[in-house]
Amino acid sequence: MPSRAGARQPPKHKPNKTEIKKQKRKRDHEDLQKIEEAIQELDPKSGKIKTFADLSSAISPATASGLHSSHFTNMTEIQEQAIPLGLKGKDILGAAKTGSGKTLAFLVPVLEKLYRAQWTEFDGLGALILSPTRELAVQIFEVLRKIGRHHAFSAGLVIGGKSLKEEAERLIRMNILVCTPGRMLQHLDQTAGFDANNLQILVLDEADRIMDLGFQSAVDALVEHLPKSRQTLMFSATQSKKVSDLARLSLKDPDYVSVHQDATAATPATLQQHYIVTPLPEKIDTLYGFIKANVKSKIIVFLSSGKQVRFVYESLRHLQPGIPLLHLHGRQKQIARLEITNRFTAAKTSCLFATDVVARGIDFPAVDWVIQADCPEDTDTYIHRVGRTARYESNGRAVLFLDPSEEEGMIKKLEQRKIPIQKVHVKDKKKKTIRNNLQDMCFKNPDLKYLGQKAFISYTRSIHLQKDKEVFKFDAHDWDAYAASLGLPGTPQIKFQKGEDIKRIKNAPRQGMLSDSESDMDLDGAYDKKKKDKKKQEVRTKYDKMFERTNQDVLSSHYSKLVLDGGKATKEGGDDDDDDDDDDFLAVKRRLNDDDLDAVSGKAPVSGAKVIELGGDDLYVVDSKRREKALQSKKKMAKFRGNSSKLVFDEDGNAHEVYELQDEEDFKQQGPADEQRQKFVESETVRVKEADVDDKLLAKQKKREKKYKKKEREAMEMAGGADPRLEGPEDGEDPLALLRSLPMAGEDRSDDGASDAEPPKKKAKKWFQDDSDEEDAKKKSKGGKRKKVFEVDQEPETLEDLEALAAGLLDD
Repeated sequence: MPSRAGARQPPKHKPNKTEIKKQKRKRDHEDLQKIEEAIQELDPKSGKIKTFADLSSAISPATASGLHSSHFTNMTEIQEQAIPLGLKGKDILGAAKTGSGKTLAFLVPVLEKLYRAQWTEFDGLGALILSPTRELAVQIFEVLRKIGRHHAFSAGLVIGGKSLKEEAERLIRMNILVCTPGRMLQHLDQTAGFDANNLQILVLDEADRIMDLGFQSAVDALVEHLPKSRQTLMFSATQSKKVSDLARLSLKDPDYVSVHQDATAATPATLQQHYIVTPLPEKIDTLYGFIKANVKSKIIVFLSSGKQVRFVYESLRHLQPGIPLLHLHGRQKQIARLEITNRFTAAKTSCLFATDVVARGIDFPAVDWVIQADCPEDTDTYIHRVGRTARYESNGRAVLFLDPSEEEGMIKKLEQRKIPIQKVHVKDKKKKTIRNNLQDMCFKNPDLKYLGQKAFISYTRSIHLQKDKEVFKFDAHDWDAYAASLGLPGTPQIKFQKGEDIKRIKNAPRQGMLSDSESDMDLDGAYDKKKKDKKKQEVRTKYDKMFERTNQDVLSSHYSKLVLDGGKATKEGGDDDDDDDDDDFLAVKRRLNDDDLDAVSGKAPVSGAKVIELGGDDLYVVDSKRREKALQSKKKMAKFRGNSSKLVFDEDGNAHEVYELQDEEDFKQQGPADEQRQKFVESETVRVKEADVDDKLLAKQKKREKKYKKKEREAMEMAGGADPRLEGPEDGEDPLALLRSLPMAGEDRSDDGASDAEPPKKKAKKWFQDDSDEEDAKKKSKGGKRKKVFEVDQEPETLEDLEALAAGLLDD
């Protein structure tokens, strides 16, 4: 029988959710296998990997799309060699020039490591990235957000500046953490429930800087918390012995990647490097002239300390060179540092004064000039500083300011590191001097002068404590001229102490720096207590108080001419014995203290002087208005009043001296004990008898007064009158009875004075009263019309009650 056309086909099978999940897991497993096979076939030395598209088969689609969306297409040399090795799971020790793209060289392996491990938020911490500075950590985190936007991993930034408890609440849920070593170690030690036992990969960016900043012990302790079966990546622009030591502890059979070890220069080829020889007193003038000549550029000026950054920034800001000025140093709070970094990144023309806190790894776009106003500590610091410009094969220029004493040693070391640098000279017409402007500003603004003194002290200490004495020669500088170039009226006094670490001193807490002289403080932060105590004992004049103000605490030689030892000040070339008014123009009036009073009181009275006996052994001589005014001071007159004796009061209120026991020898000298006892008994017998007579007389007087008052009260009762006086209560009599018997206002009382009527009851509360009320009927309004009122039982509560009352009022 032939089949019918259009017969119904059997329905297709629809997969359920379980089958769909199985199919998805199967596809993901197949994709992972393909990626693993592609990674095994990668050859970093083949030279075929030039773009990220060439890695598309060896990385996840999420990472590939993130790189494409962030406009990363071509790979740099360090990325070509490091990324394939990182994808293979190898430990890497990488070194490359600044601006060569090391950030992507470790972020791509981090994302792929967790992706191939199928990491989820429930697996805990999988990747840890350590950075030496907060600014670099923020930059790494921003790049991670861009290329990892299509992944499902959770990432966090832990750099301090916030509450530890606030960070700990979010820390447990993070898969990737970008952090600074100290803060991370604090969380590993203190945050409950946070561990790194499942860590897959550890990254140390700028590893040499981590060691230089004193984080070596923190990193060693942090590594102990981490599992040994992990992958470790270490990157830096320069390598040092400390980094090699750390590599031996942390890396297992690492692959050393150094793409620029055979390069002719340690800095990028597109970077033009120059240096200017300028004496130290002319440095700030040269810097100001350079900024004025390049107001349409983006400039970074590196200085050796935060105090110098603050002074140079505040000084040039008052002069208004015509370019936006910013400053950045480690003493600022985290929010301010991030805001300044963002503002300089977005600016087209600006000048940033900064310390080495932004010398490593920070990628500021389109920086035209890098100025090193202070000579760097070593060549590694120089390389990192100039690396803020000429990044990613772009052009850049750098200028180094050198004192004549620093030129020979520094240029020699730069040549040894294959750093090409040329000497240039400043044009005479471009030179500008601002010394007079700085002196004027420091005179008018004590805060700016205070910053200048701190900047001077900070710079001189850094030069004194530098290890490289071939470059930094302390005695070769004219420090007086340098202080004058900063606008200071004199050279601050500084104490130096050998054998101290410069970094520990620069990072020491600033306790007591606002009120006490920094010249009185040793390099280890200890104050000269002898000098401080000696100053308290001197006579403090109004000039002393003026110089002890907060922002004028570093006394220069200029001010020391007015304040001499012993608290005396005289006019230069004047005669101390001359009492002329002109000689007293700068004379310091002394405050009269206790020692002066003693000295004068021992002298013979001057003719016409008044001699006062205050009760003591010494007489007080009043021969001036000052000594007459001192009479009002109880403290100053205490010693002229003699020794005081302590008095006690008996029960009757009579004062007598405190009874003290006699010594045994004194007691025996007064006679035998029996005779003294007999005399004491006789004298006390006489005193008691006299007291008894007085007591009997007082008792009779009281009894007589009481009897008189009683007779007077009875006589008045017989006459029917009332005693208008309030007498004292008799024994057993209620003292309030008389008050209760007095009539109250508005109360009717009978003849006997008792109240028969009850107190008036409180009237019921009425909202309105009836017209028939007799009392209210008599009351009329001002116009003579009678008020119309209504009486209600209770207060109106609803709208209907109010409407009824209103209708009643309108009815009339």
